Amino acid sequence: QTVRWHIELQPWASPTPSLNYEASRFLKYISTSQISCEHMNLNSLKGYSETAKKPWSICLDERFSLIHRIRSKQCRLYSLGLGNDDNQFELSMANSGCEVHRFDPSIKSAHIQEGRHLWYHRLSIDWRDPNPAIAAHKLHSNTKKLGTVLNEFGHQKIDVLKADVESAEWKILENLILEDVVEQIGQLVFEVHIHWPGFEVSGNDSTVVRYWYSLLRELELKDFRLFHTYKDLSKPQVFLKKEAFNASSCYTLSWVNTRWK
Repeated sequence: QTVRWHIELQPWASPTPSLNYEASRFLKYISTSQISCEHMNLNSLKGYSETAKKPWSICLDERFSLIHRIRSKQCRLYSLGLGNDDNQFELSMANSGCEVHRFDPSIKSAHIQEGRHLWYHRLSIDWRDPNPAIAAHKLHSNTKKLGTVLNEFGHQKIDVLKADVESAEWKILENLILEDVVEQIGQLVFEVHIHWPGFEVSGNDSTVVRYWYSLLRELELKDFRLFHTYKDLSKPQVFLKKEAFNASSCYTLSWVNTRWK
């Protein structure tokens, strides 16, 4: 299998590159469900009253594997965060019998187990592994690619990958696609930030939006379908530092891998 270094960029949205065209194509894309999902939160399981601050929507329809894996206590959630104290979603997934791993570089110890199903790891998931020469000098080199962590933990599959990584999500997503790690994931729930290009995303505004759009189209090629979009109106309504396009700076997007039946 040949290693890919770059994702396939989609053609421009217009004959000559234009931010207006790129932005409207991108925003229409993230606001349009590609598949319907009727049961989207843990309320549909017995005995739950969900009060998460953000709607981390997962698809619990019978035709997808997640609900069956929750019932058989075989599901696994990886949660990538950066010092965010809202862990209601992780707790409710752990309470429903899922094995939950939360990765956050601000955690006090290397690994903490809370209860039977919940682990905290002082690790930040990145789009590259640390340079070994630099890592050797640091006591806690705690940045790794998701594929590396899966190998180290001996995990073949993740039922749900939740990410709230403050603009690192674009490069992390690119890494998951390029290394085919995304195929080991059943559902993705990502908070995406569009008030600036994101870490190490370069180019002018229209180039950046074309790259974002191309990444999401790659997910579609891998049989992921967008089933829920949450536009966060509590965040600044900014698109690449401009108050434009009626966009929020932050959306939570949920996809299901339709290959995982």
